[in-house]
Amino acid sequence: MSSREDETLARAAVAALIRQLELMPKPGLPDPRDLGARITRQDHRALRWSAKALVPGLTATAACARRHGAATPELRAELGAIGRCTEHSTRLAGGGHRGATWVLGLLVAAAAMDPGARGRELAAIAKKIAAHPDRRAPRRPSRGSSVSAKYGAAGARGEARAGFPHVRRALDVLAKARTAGTPEADARLDALLTVMSTLQDTELLYTAGPRGLRHVQAGARGVIDVGGAGTAEGRAALGAFDVDLQERGWSPRGSGALLAGALFVDALPVAAARGAA
Repeated sequence: MSSREDETLARAAVAALIRQLELMPKPGLPDPRDLGARITRQDHRALRWSAKALVPGLTATAACARRHGAATPELRAELGAIGRCTEHSTRLAGGGHRGATWVLGLLVAAAAMDPGARGRELAAIAKKIAAHPDRRAPRRPSRGSSVSAKYGAAGARGEARAGFPHVRRALDVLAKARTAGTPEADARLDALLTVMSTLQDTELLYTAGPRGLRHVQAGARGVIDVGGAGTAEGRAALGAFDVDLQERGWSPRGSGALLAGALFVDALPVAAARGAA
């Protein structure tokens, strides 16, 4: 049975996902602008709407983790089943958030298991959960697992089993940017670019191959190297990078999902305070 605290965590996770969706310009990713191209405002609205369909599943995820209280194989199996049902619900709602469901699901579970954990502690708990195999998962390989096996990329499972290193890097960028007085939107864009610059995104590998992945990583590093989103030169480079990926039809969705995870972890002190009010 779920509690108020479980729903608070779920709503905080969905709010983080929506904050990621609202950010712009995001190279190759949906945002609120009407680009008149492959990714349109209508697609963005569908993604925002379907994000809300994650709340029941993430609430159930938190309740399950709180009930188990430890990162056991049984917990992993139950979370996998909840995650697949949640993905189905979001598809019926008109959008897809598969990567975000995985990232946010594990982090929500970790937060429910240890309400006082933050940052690296939270990632370490999620790592323990992800270390167990999903015994109830379908036998057929997923697109991500097939690409991971073909190219030796870590993929979503590898990212989680490593303790979400890209979530931790994004959190470090956010903290450093805020200390320097960088506007929040620019800090979040720089965090996204930092993730994009090194992530072995299996979705990109599937659509663009290794050369395409390297192109995206280099493009993200290029924006950071000229000053990031908070500078005039960096903003110009970001706009050009976005146009380039839109024209190629390449979408680094894995980076967007991990940024959403970082924004959730970053907002946890506020979310916890609300739940206790």
